[in-house]
Amino acid sequence: MRPSGRKLDQLRHVEIETGFTKHAEGSCLIRMGDTHVLCTATVEEKAPPFLKNTGLGWVTAEYGMLPRATNSRSRREAAAGKQSGRTQEIQRLIGRSLRAGVDRSALGERQIVIDCDVLQADGGTRCASITGGWVALRLAVNRLLASGAISSDPIIDHVAAVSCGIYAGQPVLDLDYPEDSTAGVDGNFVLLGGGRLIEVQMSAEGTAFSRTEMTSLLDLADHGVAELVAAQKRALG
Repeated sequence: MRPSGRKLDQLRHVEIETGFTKHAEGSCLIRMGDTHVLCTATVEEKAPPFLKNTGLGWVTAEYGMLPRATNSRSRREAAAGKQSGRTQEIQRLIGRSLRAGVDRSALGERQIVIDCDVLQADGGTRCASITGGWVALRLAVNRLLASGAISSDPIIDHVAAVSCGIYAGQPVLDLDYPEDSTAGVDGNFVLLGGGRLIEVQMSAEGTAFSRTEMTSLLDLADHGVAELVAAQKRALG
């Protein structure tokens, strides 16, 4: 029934390759099917000005797509002189999501910037960015702990995200582009590893959805995030 031949509750093949770049404090390449995102974490030894003398750290994110991440070339946003509304919305989502899994007092007055660069897009780039971004964050925090820069682990829990939607009348997990572009309902679900919700973005692209359908998508998201957390753990060894 699905264009990919997957079962309704089946993720695309997930691979997370850590240490993908040489210089960043944490990095990984996450592949979810044909969506590939490079995630890097940079530690900055000062917090943003609004957190000065609070003892709190900060985690933020930037997101972008390479010009040929899709089937036609998109203009670089730097060339246009401004970020699109979509880009700003996605990077704020990534930052919010990752901060939900961090004890900012244990991080101390420093900032970790997560850069998510989409090399190839086939749907679900924001979800892949959150899932891979957490791995890069985890690796950067491991360095801080190993160096003695911080004494206690600020990571509270895993953070991962997955898309779910109603496609051809059926609730499905992890939409690729052919499904995402025609789904009647499309949603992104961000969860902690323990199952608590961080953020849900859902909208009807066609017919309105019922509470029962929403519950079925939440159940699929629980299942998908559990598998993504398992993939994060495998990648980190």
